[in-house]
Amino acid sequence: MVLFEISIGIIANTVLFLFHVLTFLLEHRPKATDLTIGHLALIHILLLPTMIFLSIDTFGYQDLGDDITCTSVIYLNRLMQDLSISTTSLLSVLQAITLSPRSSCLAKFKQKSLHQNLCCFLFLWVLNMLISGRFLISTVATPNVTSHDLMFLTKSCSLLPTSSSLKYVFLSLMAFTYMSCIGLMALSSGYMVILLCRHKRQSQHLHRPSLSPKVSPEERATRTILLLMSFFIITYCLDCVIRFKSSIVWNHNPLQHCVLMLVGNGYATVSPLVLISSERRMIKWSIFTWGKDSK
Repeated sequence: MVLFEISIGIIANTVLFLFHVLTFLLEHRPKATDLTIGHLALIHILLLPTMIFLSIDTFGYQDLGDDITCTSVIYLNRLMQDLSISTTSLLSVLQAITLSPRSSCLAKFKQKSLHQNLCCFLFLWVLNMLISGRFLISTVATPNVTSHDLMFLTKSCSLLPTSSSLKYVFLSLMAFTYMSCIGLMALSSGYMVILLCRHKRQSQHLHRPSLSPKVSPEERATRTILLLMSFFIITYCLDCVIRFKSSIVWNHNPLQHCVLMLVGNGYATVSPLVLISSERRMIKWSIFTWGKDSK
């Protein structure tokens, strides 16, 4: 079941990534969020294959092997998870800026250049590479060490104990980044909800009750982003609750690990499906291509 979920996620994210790359390259005026959605899809494409290796190792089908393999898989997995959180937060903020009226103080941020977007992505990569650095320097293959102070990550990979000062630095940086991202998501989502409610009241005054006002592409995209934010918060909270309840990162309960992986992969798998289903440009392109091939 876990491998099936991962396979669906890889396919959906690949389709989403290719669509937004082509859209960015071919359209004269792409949406402000096109590049960020493509970046998020790329992150999930890199994240989900690492979950395959972790699943195979966790359920005992095959060990990851040596220290280099363990370090590479664990570090890439943690880095992509942190980047997924950061990019989702950035996507929420960009959509709030897109929806904001011209009189708003956020209006001056609407015209962002490609250079500014790339600088923002570079900052997120560097920041999250530093946050995930603990896994780069402390991950080892469990059969190669005999310490009793190891923190088990999978069946064959563990974290070496680190000094309290270094652990405090990494935990503080991680907590600050996570709280900042969650806070930005909450603020931007609340701002978008307020704008949507205000626009709905204005539309009810301008249109007769019998006529339903047409939903703009910006409003449709905003509702999609809000749905993504809600789903992300739910999966993130479930993941934290399950990990806290288990008390340790690794134990020998296969069912618990299956649930943990299904929840952990949920956002990376469901988010591209939600974005694809709400992307009218993709739907129109698919109908056009299918109609052209059927002739």
